[in-house]
Amino acid sequence: MDACELCGSAGGELLWQDEVCRVVRVGGAEGAAFPGFCRVVWKRHVTELSDLNAAERRHLLDIVHAAECAVRATLRPDKINLASLGNVVPHLHWHVVPRWRDDSHFPAPIWAPPARPAPARAQPESAALLAAFAAALKARA
Repeated sequence: MDACELCGSAGGELLWQDEVCRVVRVGGAEGAAFPGFCRVVWKRHVTELSDLNAAERRHLLDIVHAAECAVRATLRPDKINLASLGNVVPHLHWHVVPRWRDDSHFPAPIWAPPARPAPARAQPESAALLAAFAAALKARA
């Protein structure tokens, strides 16, 4: 197996983790264009959701749900995009992408060519994202 980017690094700014997965905040140009963009990364190297057992799948999707709730509560985007592709980085992870009707790519996926310049948006504090994530996790219990 070639070196895996998500096995060798967190994949972004670490916001939260447990024994089996982590939530990271995406930086760089993607993070600037889509403030609050997060990834939920399964720690063990697997490529597909179907590689997990039933309890692991439920846990991962609970974490994806909590990340979505946190991004929505913190940023109030017009839409959330959830994606688990793995074509470029074949390691199980979910993208939680806040979208606005006037963002650079809307309504196309963020990986399509931009349709317009990205408007300036305030970046949320990581502590605010983490607090909203913790509240969403607590609400599911």
